[in-house]
Amino acid sequence: MVKIVDLSVELFLRAPSNPGQPPIIVGVWMTHEESLKRPGRIQGNEVMYLSMSDHAGTHIDAPRHFNPQGPSIDKYPLENCYVRAICLDFRHIPPRGEIGPAELERAVQAAGTGVPKGGSVLLCTGHHARTYGKPAYFSENSGVNVEGTEWIAKSGAAHFGIDCYRPSPEQNNLNDKVHKACADLGITHIEGLCDLESLIGKGEFQFIGLPLKIRNGTGGPMRAVALIEE
Repeated sequence: MVKIVDLSVELFLRAPSNPGQPPIIVGVWMTHEESLKRPGRIQGNEVMYLSMSDHAGTHIDAPRHFNPQGPSIDKYPLENCYVRAICLDFRHIPPRGEIGPAELERAVQAAGTGVPKGGSVLLCTGHHARTYGKPAYFSENSGVNVEGTEWIAKSGAAHFGIDCYRPSPEQNNLNDKVHKACADLGITHIEGLCDLESLIGKGEFQFIGLPLKIRNGTGGPMRAVALIEE
């Protein structure tokens, strides 16, 4: 039996979004009652509208986001969006703490399985569970440092994902440095995941995260899920 674990945050009016980017706006464009008032209509239908950044909610950064010559999200290989993955436990790392090679190696040993080649490494920091909806969500996250990013790339992963709104803490321009490292190393990352706690101890599993096909997009909001064999 396969269990589907939803790893995506909900999109709703003024859902948490990066303070430096457009807010998430969701509204009703037309109600059932309004549509029925149109001439000849016999069935009402409701329509909503959505306005947001291409880095809103659970999303993957297109290489173009941090590399002007990199592919936009509509050109990003879908083969990288349907991959094997593991989830590593970093809930013990303190707020604004860094995850480097030593921490990654210990977590892989604890997980009892290696990094899938061409797959994904999901980093469970517990940050979403602790702070989502609070100001600390955008300021107190832990995350990988440059050396940790290099370790992930050398492991053969196509990308990594994290339950924060950025891959790294903000101090000392570390977040910018990790984005640059991704550009230099030819990998990318997924931000804004949730419920990674459900994957701890599950070994290797199937990860699916298909981004919206936004022309020239610098990122792709996605519905990310894990398929767990039970």
